[in-house]
Amino acid sequence: MAGAYLRPDVASEIFGSDPRAILAWGPPTEARAVAVEGGYRLSGTWTFASGGRHATWLGGFSPVYETDGTPRRRADGTPEIRTMLFPATSATMLDVWHVIGLRGTGSDSFSVSDLFVPHERSIARDDPSERRHPGPLYLFPIVSLFAAGFAGVALGIARSALDAFVELARTKTPRGFRATLRESAVIQARVAQAEARLRSARLFLLTSLGEIWAEVNRSGRVALEQRILIRMAASHAIREAGEVVDGVYHAAGATAIFMSNAFERRFRDMHTVTQQLQGRLDHFETVGRFLLGLEPDTAFL
Repeated sequence: MAGAYLRPDVASEIFGSDPRAILAWGPPTEARAVAVEGGYRLSGTWTFASGGRHATWLGGFSPVYETDGTPRRRADGTPEIRTMLFPATSATMLDVWHVIGLRGTGSDSFSVSDLFVPHERSIARDDPSERRHPGPLYLFPIVSLFAAGFAGVALGIARSALDAFVELARTKTPRGFRATLRESAVIQARVAQAEARLRSARLFLLTSLGEIWAEVNRSGRVALEQRILIRMAASHAIREAGEVVDGVYHAAGATAIFMSNAFERRFRDMHTVTQQLQGRLDHFETVGRFLLGLEPDTAFL
């Protein structure tokens, strides 16, 4: 996505010079970019940089300040915020990703201090005036792409957990039972309901994205109601996927607690997804306000 906002030669420098080029970034805990001749002096720390350990470049989302310490303002009076791009070798990685789930993302933090970043290596994300590539993908706000992406992760975790439980149910006879799990009417109903929830959530998400994609190709814009729909479908998918994982985890009994089996890691991963910003329940408040004719908060649309 960043490449669409960069000069072609700069985009080629970052993404074209190395076949293994990876850009990682995350939200700031503290950041400051002071405008100087030709660019910015950047200091700050950023968190949740998934893939940061493998990245060749990093991005630091930061407010811009004048040399006298006053915030720089855009023409409409809002603070100017830019994402500064710099080689990963310029940053210090911080070993903080000691978490219960999604450990494989390696979402550590990183920091820089008084790093010079040329202006041409900075972007104003989602600013149409800086977008250089006309493709429809780049019309979507980055938060909409994050929402859809996290929903896909959640649905994948839930699918693998449900499939693993179906396999377990074929062979496991719980203590005190006379037959395998799959012979239980309760388990049969739970599996059917879980399958319906998972397929319904996935279809809602994919159908919504497909219809929106077709309309954006026709209109050349992403309307507010389409951003609302992406948020609703993505948040719904995450919550439904969490319910499916919880259901099969409990149905698997003591088998689920062992690290050698398929459920323990998926349970941890799923509950890490639901704890992330994209899994917040208050996203439904935003959707509900819009549906009721009220002005929604667009921060995560």
